[in-house]
Amino acid sequence: MKQQRRIWHLVIALLVILMMTGCSTKETVTKKDRIKVGIMLSDVGLGDQSFSDSAFRGLMKARDELGIIFDYRELKDTKTYEQGLKELIKDGNDVVIGLGFMVQEDLEKVAKQYPKQRFILVDSVSDLPNVTSITFKEDEGSFLAGVVAALVTKTNRLGFIGGADVPLIRKFAAGFEKGVHAVKPSASVHIVYAGDFGNDRLGAQIAREMFDQKSDVVYTAAGFTGVGALREAEARGVYAIGVDSDQYFYAEKAVVTSMVKNVDVALFRVLKQYVEKGELPTGTVQLGLAENGVGLAPIRVIPWDDQKQQLLEQWKQNIVDGKVATK
Repeated sequence: MKQQRRIWHLVIALLVILMMTGCSTKETVTKKDRIKVGIMLSDVGLGDQSFSDSAFRGLMKARDELGIIFDYRELKDTKTYEQGLKELIKDGNDVVIGLGFMVQEDLEKVAKQYPKQRFILVDSVSDLPNVTSITFKEDEGSFLAGVVAALVTKTNRLGFIGGADVPLIRKFAAGFEKGVHAVKPSASVHIVYAGDFGNDRLGAQIAREMFDQKSDVVYTAAGFTGVGALREAEARGVYAIGVDSDQYFYAEKAVVTSMVKNVDVALFRVLKQYVEKGELPTGTVQLGLAENGVGLAPIRVIPWDDQKQQLLEQWKQNIVDGKVATK
């Protein structure tokens, strides 16, 4: 009898062990099957209310709707983009994202060292076979921002503040200037490149000088530097246009609209393909007005009637149809 009890206890113990092993195996497989994504954020990092925050929203959406796991690095912690990218690779991420054109040099260096690792480069183009590039038609969205600015200005003097004098930021400036001149050919646009994306005081100083010269609308493509300009516009009782994400809440009496660059939409779109098909798009994915890659945030602060909205929509359609040069 005792022998039978011992055998029975042994059988139960074995069953429990098997059940626990089965559960453990299932959990391990489930976790392993979930795609891991790592992102090296742009220089200012989280809290910029612009580029990095938009990318982060896209990854959170991919986590919630696609089931991915994601991690991130900021430059203030890793000191170099290269170190952050390598950390993300060593942590076993299936896809590593470099956010911003400033990451390109380090990303390509690391991508050559890890040819089997998949990378995404946002805002610049790489020819490496293991890098998928995502770019935007910033000139298209900026053209619409210029149309709005031209309809708002009373002085016919407008300002543009760029974070750096580089081809990418010049696309913003060119589109904005063309949009302004499409509505008001005689208006002037004062363009200044700050040389810094993370200095709100510098942005405020540049904007102050523009306002002193009678500019009454300023458009910024300068990250956190631009935030200083938005706040200065509010302090001076003039208008501003934000960038990358809806920046209205930074200066609610001044920000008419923002040229949104939907980094969140772009990343979600590319990661969705990876989750569903097991591969990233090859080459370059370019998104403009037609693909909802760029656009304008809601227009606030100023009176905005149906006639002005129809005019804006017509310019948008002309751009989508290829009838307007925005570069």
